[in-house]
Amino acid sequence: MHFFDDSLYPENQEKLVIQAAPYGPEWLPGDADDLPLTMDEHVQAAVDCYNAGATVLHIHVRELDGHGSKRMSMFNELMARLREAVPDMVLQIGGSISFAPEDEGGDAQWLSYDTRHMLADITPRPDQVTIAINTNQMNIVELFDDEDIEGTSISKPAYYKAYRDMVVEAGPEFYLEHLKRLRAGGIQPHFQLANLSQLETVERLIRKGVYHGPLVLNLVAIGGGFTGRHPADLIEFIRRVPDGAVLTIEASMRAVAPMNAIGIALGTHVRVGNEDNLWRHKGERISSVAQVEQMVQIANALGREIATGQEAKKIYKLGEWYADTDETLAHLGMVPNRRPGRRGSMLRDIQN
Repeated sequence: MHFFDDSLYPENQEKLVIQAAPYGPEWLPGDADDLPLTMDEHVQAAVDCYNAGATVLHIHVRELDGHGSKRMSMFNELMARLREAVPDMVLQIGGSISFAPEDEGGDAQWLSYDTRHMLADITPRPDQVTIAINTNQMNIVELFDDEDIEGTSISKPAYYKAYRDMVVEAGPEFYLEHLKRLRAGGIQPHFQLANLSQLETVERLIRKGVYHGPLVLNLVAIGGGFTGRHPADLIEFIRRVPDGAVLTIEASMRAVAPMNAIGIALGTHVRVGNEDNLWRHKGERISSVAQVEQMVQIANALGREIATGQEAKKIYKLGEWYADTDETLAHLGMVPNRRPGRRGSMLRDIQN
């Protein structure tokens, strides 16, 4: 993203879109005070986050036994109820579905490609499904302190090992087909990127004509194979994102607030919730709703306005698709592909 001298002035930045992730698929009941269990609790979590200022909802579904659901019927039921309860929210299904181990000796696994493809068939359809690009280590506990997981299920050695050894399976066989199915269903992909190499893969998909649509993405700065917490890496990623893209910052545990504060100041968007963080300060728990409120407070202190639900949908460019590669590159503020025989840098066409 290009920064002008006045780019840090809040009146020149997009209004802040806050994603809420209140369904914590890696946790079990009791790990977080506000972890939804029943369907009514799932819906109420969405309503509470929306009332606090969140306009995007990152969705997972939990069975009554506390484990993440893999039943499409439950996703369909929750989607229908959310459309009624929070009609102005952007409804975003978590593409991992559920990676929590089924029991203490199980693996924390992303589900098969075929199962994840079924997310394109949810009815009513979601606005977005998150999509991982390239197979990658996802050791979510690498940056956790002992205090972060004290008293939670992940403090148990078997669960800890399961999350330490977790891998995101997302090779070309997956993402090429998944992008095709999401486009056929009119569902916007929300790219969850672990590092710059994955951003480069997405750019290649755009330049090769595989994807024609808005570039909406999260930088997932959680370490363990993903980007970590070094501010220079965060800023470099922001710098490399095309001007026409929409970028949200996602971190873990007590780094969520400071990383997001940087993001708010630089004009990006933020994600919070018990899926990412359980703590306000060391030893003091914080709910998903309180995390949303904290982002509103930081934005207010900087003078940056909070987007309404309708404004978030416009910022995310929901419903937009582009005709071809050239149109996509133009909308994203990217220079054209190299023309045959053209040497040097490619420039945008000058309109007479």
